[in-house]
Amino acid sequence: MKDVRADFPQLNRMIHGKRLIYLDSTATSLKPRQVIAKEQEYYTTYCANIFRGIYTTSEEATAAYELARTKVARFIGASTSDEIVFTRNASESINVVMNALSRTNLHGCEIATTIMEHHSNFVPWQQLALGFGVTFRVWNVDASGTLSLKDLEKFVTKKTKLLAVTAVSNVLGTINPIRQICHIAKRMNPHCLVLVDAAQAVPHMKINVKDWDADIVAFSSHKMLGPTGVGVLWGKKELLEEFSPYQYGGEMIKEVHVDRTVFADPPHKFEAGTPHIAGVIGLGAAVDYLEKIGMDAIRNHEIEISDYALKALATVKGITVYGPTNAKDRGGVIAFTMKGTHAHDIAQLLNEDNVCIRAGHHCAMPLHEFLKIPATARASFYVYTTKSDVDALVDGLEKIKKIFQ
Repeated sequence: MKDVRADFPQLNRMIHGKRLIYLDSTATSLKPRQVIAKEQEYYTTYCANIFRGIYTTSEEATAAYELARTKVARFIGASTSDEIVFTRNASESINVVMNALSRTNLHGCEIATTIMEHHSNFVPWQQLALGFGVTFRVWNVDASGTLSLKDLEKFVTKKTKLLAVTAVSNVLGTINPIRQICHIAKRMNPHCLVLVDAAQAVPHMKINVKDWDADIVAFSSHKMLGPTGVGVLWGKKELLEEFSPYQYGGEMIKEVHVDRTVFADPPHKFEAGTPHIAGVIGLGAAVDYLEKIGMDAIRNHEIEISDYALKALATVKGITVYGPTNAKDRGGVIAFTMKGTHAHDIAQLLNEDNVCIRAGHHCAMPLHEFLKIPATARASFYVYTTKSDVDALVDGLEKIKKIFQ
């Protein structure tokens, strides 16, 4: 996808006379000119608060904000835009649900998640379980870095209140069969809610929340070419109507009296105060950009790059790659270790050649503890990644290997 690289201004940056090689898109994606321009358009053309004004610029801002909601709903296959709640990020989206469940009767329940989760989809459920003294269960991966569906039949019980699972691991790259997971979980317990962290799925492959049959899906704008500070919570309409508001303030009410308040209908009852208007409008532009490329094309590009990277890394002695070995079974992310070299040293030395990767536990410390490794180095790819970027990574690793030998 070399033709898209011109849309990303940051790729033009030279540091110490060397080009920027960005391999950290799993942490956050770069932003195309089209998204940047859309945000700037709001601030320079129709900057106003939404829903409140009956003057032209306020109405324009409101229309652009709500159009973005419609675009996101279409993009993920939601039944209606009323099922789309805007938050600050995927973490806040998940906390909205955690807060709602904390107001229900959890006595005798079990809260379940997986060992491969980002902390955002692990810690809230751990803390909810600890706070109410209920059982917290963790579904482990097998040696290949995948979740056994056979194990799921025993893992979900009649007591399971919620199963929280990632669609794509941000470390292993494992693509989980969400539709099958939801089907099995509902078969074992029709009352079990299934929440999907789709932060690493929505930007990289075509998804359909109705096809998944999950109850709740969370993801972030900044990982899908959109602005930071915007997240999305999709929930089945009946659930959003049932859930209590996460925060209180302006815009999320119908009526306020001295003795009572009547809250607005979903999604607005979860959007207290002035939101990140420009960011939401920018997210709408990011959806336009991704749809223009085509999600199938994006997925195929990442499979090609990942396959190339897996084969290239296999030529570097001492490298151990974690997760599925077939590029078709994983997202565009590869976490690895190098014998005799700490992940942080790898990242620091690669930075000398402007090769940007991530090092550490990637907000997935329980997984690293399970794998018995302190940290991994992680390279991740997106629409603007080229094979020459991967070559630069491998060349850098070969240099590092010589240094430590």
